[in-house]
Amino acid sequence: MQVTAVEVAAVCALLAQAPPAYKGKEEKLPVAVAPQPVSFSHRKHAAAGMRCHNCHPEAKTKERAGLPGTELCMGCHVTVKAESPEIQKLARMHSSGKRVKWVRVYKLPDFVFFSHAVHMRAEEKCVTCHGPVEEREVLAKEVSTSMAACMKCHVERKASTECVVCHQLSF
Repeated sequence: MQVTAVEVAAVCALLAQAPPAYKGKEEKLPVAVAPQPVSFSHRKHAAAGMRCHNCHPEAKTKERAGLPGTELCMGCHVTVKAESPEIQKLARMHSSGKRVKWVRVYKLPDFVFFSHAVHMRAEEKCVTCHGPVEEREVLAKEVSTSMAACMKCHVERKASTECVVCHQLSF
């Protein structure tokens, strides 16, 4: 079978238009994390009407969503479930000025740039990258943060797949 120059040119033109397909190793999910220093149920807080931005307000304006401090929690828990042993532990941290050392569930490598604010402006939902957190008593990493997963998401949403979008390249 002989391939003509026109056929080769057509295939090259098609390949040049297609975004790069990145294949990497797949993560085995879910990944459990160490227990949190204060038990926290996202499900109970969501059922009470709280939304992600109530505890992570910086997600709308900054790279990192931030983790809530004791002052935010105690805004409600001075009266709500104040007799709970976990809330009493939180109250002791608050009165002594200690911060809660929350255990990170999702962490990207240092060489990857990710901005919550950019994704919020693009009207991406928290559930896309974090899973159905509002249904969880205890969080585990259940959505892949691999390069393959991010690239797939960018391709599906027609977002840039240029390396410099997520990687600071130094030459």
